[in-house]
Amino acid sequence: MNLAPRASNHNHNHNHGHSRRSDRFAAILASLSLAAGLQLGLAGDASAAVTAGPVFNNPTGTVAEQRAVRTRLLDYIGQSESGSSVRASVYHLWDEGLAQALADAHTRGVDVQLMLDSSDVSGADDPSYGILSSALGTDLAQSSFVGLCPVDRSCLGQPAQGASINHNKFWLFSQLDGASDVVVQTSSNMTPSSYSRFWNDAYVLPDNTAIYTAYRDYFTELTGRDWANWRYTSTTSSPYKAYFFPRPADDPSPGDTITAVLDNVTCTYTESGTTKHTKVRVGMFKLTRLAVAQKLVALQKAGCAVDIVYSQTDSGSSSGTWETLHASGGPALRCYNWDDDGNTKTAARIIHSKYLLIEGKYDGTASQKVLWTGSHNYSGPALTKNDEALLKVDSNADHDAYVTAFNAAKAAAVPGTADSTNACKGISGTTED
Repeated sequence: MNLAPRASNHNHNHNHGHSRRSDRFAAILASLSLAAGLQLGLAGDASAAVTAGPVFNNPTGTVAEQRAVRTRLLDYIGQSESGSSVRASVYHLWDEGLAQALADAHTRGVDVQLMLDSSDVSGADDPSYGILSSALGTDLAQSSFVGLCPVDRSCLGQPAQGASINHNKFWLFSQLDGASDVVVQTSSNMTPSSYSRFWNDAYVLPDNTAIYTAYRDYFTELTGRDWANWRYTSTTSSPYKAYFFPRPADDPSPGDTITAVLDNVTCTYTESGTTKHTKVRVGMFKLTRLAVAQKLVALQKAGCAVDIVYSQTDSGSSSGTWETLHASGGPALRCYNWDDDGNTKTAARIIHSKYLLIEGKYDGTASQKVLWTGSHNYSGPALTKNDEALLKVDSNADHDAYVTAFNAAKAAAVPGTADSTNACKGISGTTED
């Protein structure tokens, strides 16, 4: 497990051009420096063992630590052999080296299928989409392709709901060295800023046919872009559960997935004669859903220890999540949203993960350690508009690994507790890339 040893709407404002240009040099260096690494990825004795568990990048660490998620995906792409398949749904893929690795996999007989957000290519000066479209084609009826969701829309969001995005970040590998039906659910886009400036995570889940099939079927729904017949769904295969969004406004089972999860938390309980308090930790890029903020405050007041590291809330005339979370008796809060170079045209340093960690009494059972991670921000559009996936994991070891990563991001967070800033309040937009 590559645990770092140290230590909108998604509301990107669609101003991606600056940072794409500012990342261009980094992308060139990345593609050159990983040429050797791609070759190693094809050699069985150099490949990473495909085992269940998390991978974390560390944007404050070495280049290798920054690219931990990227390197793992490159290795899995390199392991994929003729006759196998690679499928991925990614919001942004601006990484020449990764695009070329996928093109090379297609050349050696791997079926490579990608679904991207339409903004991945709008105004692009990055060659990644060109590499992919030239190698794979754009015909979704073929065994390999790169496809796009409709302009300014997710693949499955209802048009009447307004602008939306394909915000997914998952990868599916049918066959790797010693493992099959592999799901990699990550919070990371495949862009230089995602590696070097954003805290991200990935969870690797091999050899679980039920969860893999659920993700594969969801991918097929994305390619069909049949929003009218889409319904929010989930699949359980213990100790995992996968949830697939959006939850349309006319969904027969409306609700908030995250508040439903938090409703299962018991804050104060007795175990072996000792009074205990459940710990709730949240590492979140965007927390603008008022119902979630109110529930986290209520849990803190009910005796839970709620600890949040975030990059953006909203304030005032919006939902007012910043004010809600900062009310007396609320959770511990640290904002990680910092323009460390003073250049407003480049991406700020942020926590970009989207995870929830629960340690204590959950769903009526004490001594639980459970986590949820994926692409799903705690924003309104992530619930009802965007294409998103969320993965639940019941595992003490994996939960504890996430706690270590959470503590590392919390220790590095700037401005930290001094978070009464326009960026932390969402008054000034924070672009993801």
